[in-house]
Amino acid sequence: MKDQMSALMDNEFDADGAEHLYLALKSDKQLAECWSSYHLIGDAMRGESPLRPGFSERLMQRLEAEPTVLAPRPRKHAPSFWMSAVASVAAVMFVGWMALQQQARAPSGDVSSPTLAQNIVSPASVNSYLLAHHATFSGSGMQSGDYIRPVALNEGSN
Repeated sequence: MKDQMSALMDNEFDADGAEHLYLALKSDKQLAECWSSYHLIGDAMRGESPLRPGFSERLMQRLEAEPTVLAPRPRKHAPSFWMSAVASVAAVMFVGWMALQQQARAPSGDVSSPTLAQNIVSPASVNSYLLAHHATFSGSGMQSGDYIRPVALNEGSN
């Protein structure tokens, strides 16, 4: 159909036998738009302007007559800032929630100073352990097993 329409515009199609094309152009909006586009393309190829003379000058005058709008540019915040702020707030809320849950499960005793399990090893227990496992150390090829000594740290000394 579009080929026949193009041929009709180029005077290569019999205008008397184009009755069906005219009816299709009247009833089909898409074909009518195609007809207009073909005419615009043809005018541009022939160097004919569809605009009236002086169009550019009139357009420039109307643009100059319009008021200038001075509006601030919209601010664009980096998404990484917002994401890090949201992550920080979420982390603080999670830690607070976990602390509240732990306090709720704590016994009704002294909640202000929770007891921590401390592993205190005396030098005597380390010596007895080393003597009991002396055969394992010397048999495994570990030659420095005889020279291991427990060392204790006093917080008051350097």
